[in-house]
Amino acid sequence: MTQSLVIAVDGPAASGKGTIAARLATHYGLPHLDTGLLYRAVGLAVLDAGQDLGDAAAAEAAALALDLSTLSDNPRLTERHAGEAASRVASHASVRAALLKLQQDFAAQPGGAVLDGRDIGTVIAPAAAAKLYITATSEVRAERRWKQLTARGQDIAFADMLEDIRRRDARDSGRDSAPMVQADDAVLLDTTDLGIEAAFDAARRIVEAARVRHGL
Repeated sequence: MTQSLVIAVDGPAASGKGTIAARLATHYGLPHLDTGLLYRAVGLAVLDAGQDLGDAAAAEAAALALDLSTLSDNPRLTERHAGEAASRVASHASVRAALLKLQQDFAAQPGGAVLDGRDIGTVIAPAAAAKLYITATSEVRAERRWKQLTARGQDIAFADMLEDIRRRDARDSGRDSAPMVQADDAVLLDTTDLGIEAAFDAARRIVEAARVRHGL
């Protein structure tokens, strides 16, 4: 690949964006960054230090000290409370600023990259050749996450999971700094009624159309 292909995949929790982004990265032979893991790691670092997730200074310090090697094969990052912690610390503008360059540098790699998160197409890589906004109904997303967590032995009621999803959506879309929003030039992909293969195929076709437009 002689020109850079940057693919920005945004959307709310449990929409399927992470799975789709990973599949796209494999398909195109590109590095992939799940930016949500950065915020999950920061949130856990704050909690492990016995500090308050609402303390912007503590969260910023954790973000500045983040070691990317700790993101690999860390099962704690997939736990329910890590997702809630991520949403809390991501609301701090100072935390987002601390992690901005790291994400932008990843997107600027020769050849391109695939990044998924909440503000990839709007803030991290606004010039990305392909932008997708993946979504699904809150009920379907809650069911996906509930099945995922209960399969791992975590005890959670579906109603609580649905409340978690709705609370995170409100926080992520309502924050002042880099809110979760569909970029004007992003293509909407609703996965409510799609299995992973159908969702991936739809995403791949969106990227292929973008490649044609940009001559990539």
